[in-house]
Parts: sequence; structure tokens; C-alpha cells
Amino acid sequence: MSSNDESLLYLCRKDVEQLCSTIDTVAIIREVFRLHSLQQTVLPDEAYLGWENPLGETVRSLNMPAYVGGELTAAGTKIINGNIANPQRGLPRANGLTLLFDPITVRINAILEGAYLSSLRTASVTALAVDLLQGRPIKKVAIIGAGVLAQAHIELLVKRLPTLQKIALFDLDAQRSQHFAQGIAGLLHEHQVTFEQSASAQMAIAEAELVIPVTTTTTGYIPYQWLSPGTIVVNVSLDDILPDVVLQADAVIVDDWHLVKSDHRRLLGRMYRAGQLIGPDDSEQEQRPFSRKIDAQLGDLITGKRIGRRTPEEILLVNPFGLAIEDIALAARIYQEAVRQGKGLQLCR
Repeated sequence: MSSNDESLLYLCRKDVEQLCSTIDTVAIIREVFRLHSLQQTVLPDEAYLGWENPLGETVRSLNMPAYVGGELTAAGTKIINGNIANPQRGLPRANGLTLLFDPITVRINAILEGAYLSSLRTASVTALAVDLLQGRPIKKVAIIGAGVLAQAHIELLVKRLPTLQKIALFDLDAQRSQHFAQGIAGLLHEHQVTFEQSASAQMAIAEAELVIPVTTTTTGYIPYQWLSPGTIVVNVSLDDILPDVVLQADAVIVDDWHLVKSDHRRLLGRMYRAGQLIGPDDSEQEQRPFSRKIDAQLGDLITGKRIGRRTPEEILLVNPFGLAIEDIALAARIYQEAVRQGKGLQLCR
């Protein structure tokens, strides 16, 4: 597609899903974090718009621009809107669009359905964290929350974890959990993975080597004592763990410390403001009593700047805030493939 074209490309969800199946999303995310560690990305603070809709529900819209350098060389912005009441209407909690810019003229080249892309990149970050931090073979995965992100994680992990035997899932809505189980039964059967609909979050997490909370809660409930030696907790939904997990984990790894500490709503940002956390590059002089240091950013592990796991028994916490550079890099690769395959709908400017 030439930057002189008087049209732009629209890729609907079906197009995005089909094109994503032809690329290695985890490899792209790995390269994104490598470039981020080498400071070859630009990641401004997100714009957060929150308000109360006419029904009295709290809703929000996020706008997240990003630039990725290196061989990827892509720029754009991700718009993602959410209402936690939407599932009661039979709608996904979040929806959005990803806009991709021409690297030369910066005109908008493409518009992609963004919710599927967002869920897939989130799962791809989890898969990358497992690649970088796995100790003991992962036989059991615990997932808390039976939504879109749970689906994305399962679809990716069953293909990438040859030792996986069981997925245990808990959701506060047992009927939703049962419906979810029916939807993934064929996939799990294909990969010879059993499914357990757990009666509680604690039962799901017991003896799991990988724990993935994907909920909408803003109240923590997972204590350190629930975790087994060697467990990796990928704290996708950011507020499910209790502070003792952060303070007692053998290593705490984030995707971008600046964004994590700047957010006042989420647990790690609140702990930073309370003087309980300092960053991976902060000096020891800045450390206060009863605080701990963030051990690494994911990109540091890829470039070898820092070490993640030291022993198979260590309990590790990964806190992925979610970076727009991930969406933009994936969108750029999808756009290239769409042009090659002739996919999508041309829209007049």
C-alpha cells in the first residue's frame, strides 16, 4: 500500500483473527520488549477518560499512542473503551480500534478492530513471561475469570506448553464458568488437557505452576500463602493479588516501571506511593524501611541486563501493565500481511 493512496484499509475482527493465525505473536512481542529495553521505542502516558453513563455505570476510554523503532518501525494509537456491565448485556466488556500510521507521512494507513488484538497481545506477553521465567514444567494453569482474556490465554498456552495437563478455572459466576467450559471443550480435548471448574480461587490456584488472574476486580484476594514453590503469577488484571505477594515474591518483574508507578489506581502504583516499592534502577539510598525493589523489567531479561529466575523453587510475580507498543507492533505486522494477501476493506479518506 503506497502512502499516496487516497484510501485507508479497514480490517474487521474476522480479518484480524485470520491474519493473526499466520504470524508468531510471541516472537513479535519479544522483539518489542528488546527494543523497549534498548530505548528504541516511544511510549507516552496513556490518556484516561472516565465518566458515569446515563445509567449510573462507571465507564472509561483509553487512548494509547506508541512508536516502535528497529526493524519494526511502526507508529499508531490504540483506543480501547470499557464498561464492566457490558457482559450482562451479552457484550464484551471492552471494545476498541487500533490506528496505524504511515511511517513516512504519518497519515493513517489502517484501522484494525482492536479488542481481539488487545486480548491476543496480552496473552502473548504472558506466554513470553513463561518462556523467560519457567522453572519446573508447567502441568497446571490456574485462571481466575471466565472472560475474553481467559479464552485468549487458553488458546495460546495449550499450543505452547507441551507439559500442560490441567486448566483450573474459577469465576464468581458459576453459570458463566460452565458456559465457558463448554466453549473450550473441543480445544482442550484436541490438546489432551483436562478442565477443572473450581469452587474457589484458592482451589484453582492450589499446586498450579502458572496463575493468571483475568478479572475486573479492584479488590485484592490472593495471598502469598496460596502459592506453591516455583509458581509464576502473571498478574494480568493488576489488582487481584494482595500486597504480601509483592513483598514476599522472590522476584517482581514489570513491563514498564514508569507506567506502573505513574498509575495511582492499581496496586503497585499505590504501593509505590506508600513507600513500599522502588524501581529497578533506583539507588539503595532511595530505599525506605519495609520497601522492596522491583527486580527487573521484561526487556531486561531479553537483553541480559538482569536475571529473572535463579532457582526452580522461586515464586515469581509478573505485573504486565500493558503497553501500546505491543499493539502497534502487532498491528504493523498484520497490516503487512493484509496487504500481501489482499485482505480488508478499502475506505475513502
